[in-house]
Parts: sequence; structure tokens; C-alpha cells
Amino acid sequence: MEVTLLGEVLALVMFFTIIGVLLLGFPVAFSLAGTSLIFAGIAHLLGVFDLSNLTALSSRFMGNMVNDVLVAVPLFIFMGMMLERSGIAQKLLVTMGRLFGDLRGGLGISVIIVGALLAASTGIIGATVVTMGLLSLPAMLKANYDPRVATGVITASGTLGQIIPPSTVLIFMGDMLAGINAQVQMSMGNFAPSPVSVGDLFAGAFIPGLMLVTIYILFMVYKAWFRPESCPALIMTTEEKASLLKDVFTTLIPPLVLIIAVLGSILGGVATPTESASVGAVGAMLLAALQRKLTYKNLREVMYATANTTTMIFIILIGATVFSLIFRMMGGDELVSDFLNALPGGQLGAILFVMLLMFFLGFILDTFEIIFMVLPITAPILLMMGVDPIWLGVIVAVNLQTSFLTPPFGFALFYLRGVAPNSVTTRQIYEGALPFVVLQLIVIGLLIAFPGIVTWLPNQLYG
Repeated sequence: MEVTLLGEVLALVMFFTIIGVLLLGFPVAFSLAGTSLIFAGIAHLLGVFDLSNLTALSSRFMGNMVNDVLVAVPLFIFMGMMLERSGIAQKLLVTMGRLFGDLRGGLGISVIIVGALLAASTGIIGATVVTMGLLSLPAMLKANYDPRVATGVITASGTLGQIIPPSTVLIFMGDMLAGINAQVQMSMGNFAPSPVSVGDLFAGAFIPGLMLVTIYILFMVYKAWFRPESCPALIMTTEEKASLLKDVFTTLIPPLVLIIAVLGSILGGVATPTESASVGAVGAMLLAALQRKLTYKNLREVMYATANTTTMIFIILIGATVFSLIFRMMGGDELVSDFLNALPGGQLGAILFVMLLMFFLGFILDTFEIIFMVLPITAPILLMMGVDPIWLGVIVAVNLQTSFLTPPFGFALFYLRGVAPNSVTTRQIYEGALPFVVLQLIVIGLLIAFPGIVTWLPNQLYG
């Protein structure tokens, strides 16, 4: 009993030590793996950890390498990078702005829609916020938008990459939850569990994603109605109006068709996420070729950017795998299980605690770091309590999206601060984000109160 308790205490100390090391600015992947190995050595000297357990790491690493589902990650990143580097994203924003621009708040609505489309093609918050900040913030300020409204719309739209399929975050969570759900069901005596797939999570996230886009647009309509001076109509020349129809067909519709084809093939069960991602990557190249932007230089830059981003994500996954194995082998999972089961409120109390933990970790860690560290430890316990795995994945994504928007530590705010002009103050960025944080919290409340919002579509599509 004393040995078990000592291992649990070491696991808990290891978790908080890793957080402290990360706050010092050390690289995430090496902090996770290095600190965990140091604690494994200490635990071994104290007789509460067998170093032979580390041999399981090789099979886990190999499992990640040969996982067909995760092949979709670099392909979707390539698709988003190609749309950005080829200038298609910029033309999309300009055309959409002109389409809605003669309405009060129309430019803000166009930013929300384009942000959702970019999110659907990249799923990476930093890239989307920076891109939207560089492309749309100058245009909104030039149109005399209130800086608070402009920055709030951009940061909120940029975080949609967490929840709108085919998000790379959802791909990793779907793959993780599929394995965790199978293990939990088998431990409960169900040796033929209903499978959970990335497609299920995409379907579950679809309606909440649309809810967020809709509620953002309604907020812009509210601003346009009650504070028209904060989001005036865009003044267009006669030539711009005359060429609008042509630009819609040549610039707006092709990317829309590509994204709908990619997402529709997944939700319709026509293709796997990996197959759809390959179609999306090739389709993005074809669109770039039609725009005469598929040059060797652009292709090389996109490939380098894709390789860098993919490598960053997967090396964090490797470090988190080391942490997860050592944490569980020292008895940390039993400690977490006892703690969550002892919380008041039962299942709801446990869910709220895990969501709050992830929310505050979102101030210092990135999405992938959080889900790789926290989900393998807490998800098995929550699923044992009867939480639906698809609902859990979606609520985690929306929760982290809210965290990245919340002042003063939200990552999306820092990304926009880095590209915003000096005339836009940090205070204005924070004030602009606050209304959208409230909207996010409303959506989270609705998802908790009515879980069918998440589970209805997967049940309809896949039974």
C-alpha cells in the first residue's frame, strides 16, 4: 500500500513539475519525455517503477507511425498551406468582403465565413489567426471598423479551427478516443463495442461548429443594428460592383466546392479521412494551378511548412506518449480515478473539473500538448462513468477554443497582437474578444444541457 501511494505521489509531482518546466520555456516534446524519464529513474530507485515497462514505448511509437488515420494530418495541413501560400485565401476574403461589404457589418460577416472556411482547411489556430490578421484587419480598419469589433471577429473566427471539420485536432482526438473507448468497453465486459471513428467526431462537431458560426454572425447583425458606427458598410467602386459576379464564380465557388467535397465525402461515408485529405491536397494544387500560382517556389515553401508543422505535432505526440506511459505505470491513473470519482456531482462534477483543468492549461500550453497529456489520463475514467466519447471530444474542442480566446492569456490574442498595427492597443484586442468568450460559454452550456446537439448527426449518419 505504501509503495502504491508513493508511486501515485511521484506521478502527481511529475505532472506539476512538467508544467513548471514548460513555464520556464523549454521545448514541449523534450520537456515531456525528459522529465518523465527522470522521474521514472527516481521511481525505479525507490522501488515503485520497473524500467522494463519502458519497452512498451517502441510498440506505441510504431503504432503511431503505421496509423493510417494520422496520415490525413499532413495532407490536410498541406491543403491549408497551399490555399494560403497561393493567394487563394486572400482572394477568397476580398471577394467575400465585396459580396457582403455593402451591408453594415457585412465585412465582419465575411471575415467569419472565410475564417470558418480556412479553419475547415487547416485546423491550426495560429496559422488561421495570423492569416486573417494580416489579410482582414487592415481592410476592416480602413473601412472605419471599431478596432474592438475587428479584432474580436478575427480572433474568434481564427479559433474555429478547433471545432470545424476536418480539423487536425479532431483527427488526433478521434483516433485517441477510438482506442480508449475500445479498451474501456472491453474492461467493462463488452467485447464487441460500437466503434468510434474520426468520421463520428467530424459528424458530432459539425452542428456545434455551425452554431458557433451562426451565433458569431448574429452578434455582427446585432452590432450593425444597435451600433452601426462600429461596423459601417464598405464603399465599393462601380468597377468593383461590375466584376463581383465574375469574381464569385472564379474565386469563391472553387474553394467552396473543394471543402464541401472533402467534408461531404467523409460525412457521407464515401471516403475515409485519409482518402478525403489526399483529394483535398490535390484539389488545392489544382486550384493554385488555375490561379497560376503553382510555382516551384510556392510548392517548395508549402512542403517545407507542412513538414515543419507535422514534425512539431508528432514529436509532441512522442513526448506525451512517454509521459502517459510512465504516469500510468506509477499509478497516476488510479490517483486520478479516485479523485474524479470522489468529486461532488458525480459525472457532471468530474466533467466540469476536467474541462476547467484543460481551460487553464490552455493559457500555457497548445492544443496538441493538452490533449496528448490530459486526454489519455482522464478520458478512460470519464468513459467509465458513461460519458459519450464523441460528445467528450467535441466539448473538449469547444472548451479549448474558449480558452484560447480568453484574456489575458489566450493564445489567439497573442497571435493577433503580433501582426496588428501599433494603432490597435492590447486592451482593445482583449475587449474585442470578451463578447465572443461569452458566446462560447453559452454554446458550451447548451452542449452540456443538450448533448443530443453533438450525438444526433453521428447517430443519423452511422446509426
